[in-house]
Amino acid sequence: MQAAQASGGTSSGPILEAASRLLTHCGAKGELLEFGAGTGDFLKHLLACGFPGRMTGTDLLPRPGLLPEEVVWIQADLNHPLVSVPDDSFDVIVSTEVIEHLENPRAMIREFWRLLRPGGKVILTTPNQESLRSLLALLFSGHYAAFQDSCYPAHITALLRKDLRRIFAEAGFQGLEFSYTDHGYIPKWTRRTFQQMSAGVLRGALVQRQSPACGNQVNNVTMWRRPI
Repeated sequence: MQAAQASGGTSSGPILEAASRLLTHCGAKGELLEFGAGTGDFLKHLLACGFPGRMTGTDLLPRPGLLPEEVVWIQADLNHPLVSVPDDSFDVIVSTEVIEHLENPRAMIREFWRLLRPGGKVILTTPNQESLRSLLALLFSGHYAAFQDSCYPAHITALLRKDLRRIFAEAGFQGLEFSYTDHGYIPKWTRRTFQQMSAGVLRGALVQRQSPACGNQVNNVTMWRRPI
């Protein structure tokens, strides 16, 4: 609960926009689970956009007061399996800025495999540890930018792209795609982004960064598919 409260239960706008774009890109529809739904902002956004399917949110936090009744809510500790939910229940799982808060990312992804129907998709975001800012923080401060003391105990699990590839492949997923939020602040100049200063030219892994509730960080967006 301490980590959930520290995170604020929400992700920043550019992260949610990137996840929304990926949902459209992959033609997601049917039963959707937001794993780590927090304050329910993303689910409310999907409702407003007319997402073609039923939506479920799960989080350690209680059901948000203004969440529409048609959204199912499961209050649960995300470090453990959702024992009340049967296998093959969802067509798509979205998880924005959650995996870095959990104790066992492999257990989380194995649970996604169990919950997804064959052909289902996972859209996941997490801080990008391979950005210039994060690598400089590791060099000079001993840890990645999103895992400094100011972000603890909210952020406890730092993952690189190679880690994500291995974890998803171990669970059986295929079809990895990485993308970025195109929103990365310049170190020590938190009101200016690389994209603003370069007129949108600088993009990709080295210059992407977000500003979530627990501190400034860089985010990548990953999409995986469960084989049919």
